[in-house]
Amino acid sequence: MEPFLFAVAAGFGTGLSLIVAIGAQNAFVLRQGIQRRAVPVVVAICAGSDAVLITLGVAGVGVVAGAWPAATTVLTLVGAAFLLTYAAMAARRALRPSVLVAAGGSARPAVLTAVALTWLNPHVYVDVLLLGSLAAAHGSLRWGFAVGAVLASLCWFSALGFGARLLTGFFAKPASWKVLDGLVAATMLAFGVLLLSQLR
Repeated sequence: MEPFLFAVAAGFGTGLSLIVAIGAQNAFVLRQGIQRRAVPVVVAICAGSDAVLITLGVAGVGVVAGAWPAATTVLTLVGAAFLLTYAAMAARRALRPSVLVAAGGSARPAVLTAVALTWLNPHVYVDVLLLGSLAAAHGSLRWGFAVGAVLASLCWFSALGFGARLLTGFFAKPASWKVLDGLVAATMLAFGVLLLSQLR
C-alpha cells in the first residue's frame, strides 16, 4: 500500500474506533435517525464539527512537533497509552453492554443538542488531541491521517443518522452493542501496538 494511502487508512481506522462507541452524541444521532427528525442537519453538524476539530488538532500538534522534535516520541507514547486504555474501556463495555432507548425531540432542540454534544463535550477535545498526536507520528503524511479521520467521521455519522431506522430492532439488543464495542476494543488495541512498534 502507498504510504499516503496507509496514512489515510490508519486515520480512518483510528477515527472510526474513537467515534464508534455508545455515548451521548452517538445515542442522540441514532435517536434522531430512528425518529427521522432533522437528520441531515444533525449529521452535518456532527461531521462538520469533527472536520474542523481534527484539522485544528493536527495543525496544532504538528506545530509543536516541529518546534520540539522529541514531542513526536512523547506524543506517540501518550497516544499509544490512550489507545490501549480506551481498548480496555471498550472491552469492559462489551462485557457489560447497555441498551439504547429512543426519545422524542423537534428540529430546533435537535440542532442545539447536536452543537452542545459536540463542542461542550470534554471527551471530544481529548480525542482531538489524541488524533493530533497520532497524526504527528506519521510525519509528513499526517494530513493523510487527518483526511482518513475526517472521512471516518462523515461515514459514521451518515450511516448512523440515515441508516438508523433500519437498525431500530438490532440496537435494541444489548448483544449488538457488545459486538460493536468488542470490535472497537480490538481495533484500538491493534493501533496502540502499531504505534509502540514505531518507536524502534
